[in-house]
Amino acid sequence: QVQLVESGGGLVQAGGSLRLSCAASGSIVSIGAMGWYRQAPGKQRELVATIAGGSTNYVDSVKGRFAISRDDAKNTVYLQMNSLKPEDTAVYYCNARVRRSGAFQPTLYWGQGTQVTVSS
Repeated sequence: QVQLVESGGGLVQAGGSLRLSCAASGSIVSIGAMGWYRQAPGKQRELVATIAGGSTNYVDSVKGRFAISRDDAKNTVYLQMNSLKPEDTAVYYCNARVRRSGAFQPTLYWGQGTQVTVSS
């Protein structure tokens, strides 16, 4: 019933920029925390950025380069990625804590992922 769909991934040159979007749809009453994770081949999935309660936080490796934002009217979270490096190459996943109509507790949902590849 609730689905998160990422978009905006692709191939970019090192030093370039990319903006990822993640739109939630379905029987949504409200959305709490939202975030972005990434997973590179052979690596564990890591938290990249979160936004909740008016606050944002980032993994150290992207601080000063990435910015997370959200548009609650569109149920969408964004990840602006600047000064991209080859080590940023990964599949990026969004998640969101969603309160559904008729549900007692919010539920954490994940998107399917979008590939970001940064070439040297």
